[in-house]
Amino acid sequence: MRRVWLVASREFMAAVANRGFVIGLLIMPAIFAGLFTLMPRLMNRPGEQIRAEVRVIDSTGQIFEGLRTALSPDAIARRRLDTTKRVLESTPEAVRDVAGSSAETAMDRALGTAPALTVVERPASADLQHEKSWLTEARPASAPRRLLVVVHPNAVVPKAGNEYGTYDIYVPENTDERIETTFYDGFRESALSARVRAQQMDRAQVEAVMRIPRATSTTVALDAERRTDVRFNRALPFVFAGLLVFGIMIGGQTLLTQTIEEKSSRVIEVLLSAVSPLELMAGKILGQMAVSMLVLALYILIGLALLSSFAMLGLLDPLLIVYLIVFFLVGYLVFASVFAAVGAAVNEMREAQSLMTPIMLALMAPWFFAAPIGRDPDTAFSIAMSLIPPVNTFAMMVRLASSTPPPFWQVALSIAIGLGSALAAMWFAAKVFKVGLLLHGKPPTLGTLIKWAKMA
Repeated sequence: MRRVWLVASREFMAAVANRGFVIGLLIMPAIFAGLFTLMPRLMNRPGEQIRAEVRVIDSTGQIFEGLRTALSPDAIARRRLDTTKRVLESTPEAVRDVAGSSAETAMDRALGTAPALTVVERPASADLQHEKSWLTEARPASAPRRLLVVVHPNAVVPKAGNEYGTYDIYVPENTDERIETTFYDGFRESALSARVRAQQMDRAQVEAVMRIPRATSTTVALDAERRTDVRFNRALPFVFAGLLVFGIMIGGQTLLTQTIEEKSSRVIEVLLSAVSPLELMAGKILGQMAVSMLVLALYILIGLALLSSFAMLGLLDPLLIVYLIVFFLVGYLVFASVFAAVGAAVNEMREAQSLMTPIMLALMAPWFFAAPIGRDPDTAFSIAMSLIPPVNTFAMMVRLASSTPPPFWQVALSIAIGLGSALAAMWFAAKVFKVGLLLHGKPPTLGTLIKWAKMA
């Protein structure tokens, strides 16, 4: 056992005492921080304002004046502010308190400078084909963009059966989507006002009747109650499944790469003069597991710190962290054993690709099915996925993080099945590791690996 720990500590220190490891450990948080900072600036270049001339053929005679008002700069700014407030109202109160006024500034920056639309009325009897030709006339690159809108005759007063019309919009090539979006918002406001006036109703009263804010639910458990956050509950299964996949891939890929490098450079032969193949494999798996646990612990601490800073820590069941660690250890032992076996069987990374394809599919499959499993965790499909190795650990973690956790007997059964599959994987990997370490030449197939396992 002492030799196993020596190999494990060597693997751990070789990975951690490396500038590349530190950079790789911090690069993911840096990427997310960079995206949140740069994306609004990339999406909207500072100071750029799109200008457009919109010709409107209003056959109703009741929308154009309201449309011109609704597309004025002040009205557009007011709607954008209302949109920002609605978005902020849907976020947890703690997030709004922390963000403060900077949240509105950030939202405004993300939306970009509002387009400046000049609305021009055309006669209801105007020839549509002649008006369309205006869209394709040559004009300087700095000239305003052009749009042609034809309001339907029943846009204000419906036909039989309360069927309201809308509008047709004609644009030249390469029209910016933001222009159409801004126009739609203005048309919607002016058309609603015109329809309310036509029915001799008060719009404020109509909006008050239709305004029903969504209540925030409270999750009631046997020992406590906690506030429910729908978006948080939807994201949680993906987060935990991603942590499992990410943690296992870090250790597994490193284990595979280092084993192949040591075998091709003959370093493995020197190591085998001091330890047995089984001790070498066990030490490598344990050493890389410690590295993966370090990475996983860092990301868990970052997540907990973020939840705590937004006063959302109460939404997370602490038992999920315990289950995450347990299922990580079980899943890691399964996949790390297979990674180690593949690394010992081949001579270079190129040869490992064909053997790695089914392994990577099995590793990524639970991530692909996280949505249906998290939405319906008690279906036959979800239960089966959480009990079939090697994907059971991932699927069960998704079910545990869902809004309807499974009964404890299913969790215990999944852990037992996972441990059994881990023992089987380690037995298979030990056989392949023992035979393949000192073999060179033609890369083996899956059938060859099975023969080695029977032979050893």
